[in-house]
Order: sequence, then structure tokens, then C-alpha cells
Amino acid sequence: MLKIILGMSLFISCSSVVQAQPQTLTREQSNIEKFSAKSGTLIEKQFVDIGTIKGVKVQLLIITDMIASTKVSGVRMEYVASSRYTTDAKITFLDSDEVDGLIKSINILKSKVLNSTRDNYTEIVFRSRSGFEAGGYFSEAKWTTFVKLERFDRDSYVFMKPEDFDSLLALLQQARPRIL
Repeated sequence: MLKIILGMSLFISCSSVVQAQPQTLTREQSNIEKFSAKSGTLIEKQFVDIGTIKGVKVQLLIITDMIASTKVSGVRMEYVASSRYTTDAKITFLDSDEVDGLIKSINILKSKVLNSTRDNYTEIVFRSRSGFEAGGYFSEAKWTTFVKLERFDRDSYVFMKPEDFDSLLALLQQARPRIL
């Protein structure tokens, strides 16, 4: 009888642990990614190089559904993260409205934030649908700026100097008029 009770309690404990496993993190997609993933159609992708800042390649991406004759475009960013044993390409996409929001955010960071000081550790971050982040944090009496290409990937951070945001802004402003 004791063996049965111990066996049942072990079974219940194991099944509780299995049920308590965390859910896998889901990743939102940009409108560009959704459009590109449509099935049953012929998709053309054009990659137009805009420039590079701190190893982050900025491109204009134009996607055409050749059957329906519809197009969508935005900005594609790619960064190759290298570790001791591997290299891995980190890629993100920004929809047209997000490019506008990022340009506005960088301008606000430059004009109101990066020249200020804070009494406490502070983070200010712009986030896109697909998980791209750009922003800064105030620590040890200075601002550090960054972009992060993939939401759930700590290896996709690219740290920048505040003046590097000027170059990123210039690249985004070059791409903006060409976005449909």
C-alpha cells in the first residue's frame, strides 16, 4: 500500500512539473514579414543598400506580390553577431509607419534626452512590432545608446555612442522618401 501511495505522489508531482513549464515566447511580425510570408503567390524582394553604422547594415526592402500587383516596403536591418565559436545574422524589419516613429524618437532623444542628466538609472526605448529596439540608458553619469535587432536575443544588441545616432538618423532619412 505504501508503494502505491508513494508511486501516486511521485506521478502527481511529475505531472505538476510538466504542466508548470513556461510557454514559449511568441514573436510578433511586422507587416512586411506578414506580406512576405503569404502562400500561394509569387513574391519578388528587392534589397536596396542604404548604408552601414557600427556593423548594422541598413537596407530599403521592397516586396511585390507579382500575382496581385501589390507592394509593400520598409527598412531591413542586419547585424552579424560573432562569438568565439559562431556567427549569427540578426535581422529586423521596420514598417513604413515605424520608420517615421523611429525618426521622431531619435530626434527627441537627441534634442531632449541625451543632453540631460538623471538622478537614477533610466531607460528610454522605442520598440517596433517585430521587436527592434532603439534607445538609451543613463548610468554612471552618462547616456549610452543602443539598437537591439531581435526582441528575445541579448546577442542582438549593438551599443553606440550618442553621436552614432546622427548617422543612423541620416540613413533612415535617406530611406524614408523611397518607402512606398
